[in-house]
Amino acid sequence: MEPVLIVLVVLVVVAFIALIKTIQVIPQASAAIVERFGRYTRTLNAGLNIVVPFIDRVRNRIDLREQVVPFPPQPVITQDNLVVNIDTVIYYQVTDPRAATYEVASYIQAIEQLTVTTLRNIIGSMDLESTLTSREVINAGLRGVLDEATGKWGIRVNRVELKAIEPPTSIQDSMEKQMRADRDKRAAILTAEGQRQAQILKAEGEKQAEVLKAEGEAQAAVLRADGEAAAIRTVFEAIHDGDADQKLLAYQYLQTLPELAKGDSNKLWIIPSEVGDALKGLGGAFTGMAGGGVNGGAVAAPSVPAAAPAATQVPIDSAAGPRPVDIDKGAARPRVDPAREYRKIDPE
Repeated sequence: MEPVLIVLVVLVVVAFIALIKTIQVIPQASAAIVERFGRYTRTLNAGLNIVVPFIDRVRNRIDLREQVVPFPPQPVITQDNLVVNIDTVIYYQVTDPRAATYEVASYIQAIEQLTVTTLRNIIGSMDLESTLTSREVINAGLRGVLDEATGKWGIRVNRVELKAIEPPTSIQDSMEKQMRADRDKRAAILTAEGQRQAQILKAEGEKQAEVLKAEGEAQAAVLRADGEAAAIRTVFEAIHDGDADQKLLAYQYLQTLPELAKGDSNKLWIIPSEVGDALKGLGGAFTGMAGGGVNGGAVAAPSVPAAAPAATQVPIDSAAGPRPVDIDKGAARPRVDPAREYRKIDPE
């Protein structure tokens, strides 16, 4: 009984192992390559799959999802003989598990080496400045070459990115100095433009202020002249309506004479020639009033005055005011001091 039991146990173990090898469960987004006696038979897709145990063999399982592989920095020489270190990142996806298994030994290593050689060819035709400013061009060139080369390997390169471009330290220092000089230059230009604009605005403001001031003064002068004209017109109408006689006008005329002597700078008082006529008319009025003409008697008409001189010179004392004048029977004549010298003034 014991040998039979041992044989049964062995058979159960072999059956269990065969069952395990027969049933293959493939995860989602994965594939498996099956070989029969070392030869490719089929590709197992996701789900439950049955294979022949001890005859079929699952060689490897391949992930069909998009993969991201960073490559270490690679030294690349530019067209102007400068060495830069460039880090790259590749985004790829396996589209044909059979080709990825049998067409290339290690597709990751093949992609890395192809990336390095292609990158050197592209960077070798560009200078440093173009390399630093043309990442999109470099990425597009790399992707085109890699996608074409890896198509027969069952690989699709979705994206190629340059993670970093590091020029030499001396070049970095020179670039920083250049950038600092450019910033200082732009700052100086902006400062000068601001000062220029401020001066222009200030000049325009002053110009507008002067124009407005001149317009205001012109309007004020016009209004002042209109006011003076209205005042003169009002006085003239009042005199005309009041029917002022010669005596009142002569009196008002004499009241304005002291105004001519006002001011510290006046040294000589020019008496108009009409003052004689005014004084003579005023004297005649006072004579008529003394003779009783006011209380009902007739007032004698003043005689025609003699011709007065064109202009009379009377010295003025700034402290005492104008010198008095004498009124005689002929006309109003100034009192002249024979011991004092007078300047001759042209009547015109």
